[in-house]
Amino acid sequence: MMGPDSLLTEINDMASRLFNIGGTRISLAGLLMAMVFVVGIWWFAGMLERSVHRLARRYADEPWKFARIHLLSRLMRYGVWVLGTVIGLNYIGIDLTSIALLGSALAVGLGFGLQNVFSNFVSGVIILLERSLKVGDFVDLESGVRGHVREIAMRYTRVTTNDSLDVLVPNSEFINGRVVNWTLDDAHRRMHIPFGVAYGTPKELVREAGIEAARNVKGVVENDRMSTAVWLIKYGDNSMDYELIVWADRALTTRPASTHASLMWALDDALKVRGIEIPFPQRDLHIRSGTLDVRMAREAGDAAGPVNT
Repeated sequence: MMGPDSLLTEINDMASRLFNIGGTRISLAGLLMAMVFVVGIWWFAGMLERSVHRLARRYADEPWKFARIHLLSRLMRYGVWVLGTVIGLNYIGIDLTSIALLGSALAVGLGFGLQNVFSNFVSGVIILLERSLKVGDFVDLESGVRGHVREIAMRYTRVTTNDSLDVLVPNSEFINGRVVNWTLDDAHRRMHIPFGVAYGTPKELVREAGIEAARNVKGVVENDRMSTAVWLIKYGDNSMDYELIVWADRALTTRPASTHASLMWALDDALKVRGIEIPFPQRDLHIRSGTLDVRMAREAGDAAGPVNT
């Protein structure tokens, strides 16, 4: 039977020789110290990142500056993590050469499995460094997503639509696909509003109605470089087809559907005030032979009588 002294000796031996890795003896005390050190380093890295974020919110006067500081703080956090882990492993005496070989093999396997994750990570870095996209921009993606950029993270970009839907778009979509940035350099955008009027309507009267409609919509820009115009586009099958050309400010640019509806509403009012008819589709009916009885609708209360043709 093992006595107290023998049991204590066995426990001390286990504490000093927990297991071996590549010929290196790992002790329980050393392992605990390394774990405490690594956890402390990870906590310090998180606290450092949060402190940098607080300073960025206070002093970053433009969205792209905050986004760039966010990227640098996140990279700094990951760097501190890696450095702390390496120091912790070195502290307990693990040969880092064997760990490096194992890490290389593991990285190859993870590279295939996490290819999309790494692609989105690298794309996020490119987006933040190029400054082609920043928080607050209004974008239109090839996938059909349209809205304001609210956040550029390491893996995704959060886009909020005008319906208040938050869409998490992988960063690689901004690099590999077509992106329309409506507010990159100039927030003013030209908009085309098509409409048609009946044949025989004076063109100047149509132009007057279009310009008045644009003036009645708040946010339409009018200056020497940007002016409202009415273009006659073509002679359609049933109408003379025009386009109302307006320049919209940032507020209207970022709400294209609402802006189109407002301009159409104002245009309809302006046309009605001037008695301009918006035609319905028309078709000519030719009767080759015979007689057709036609009943024509009359005012309410009057009987409809047949008309022979």
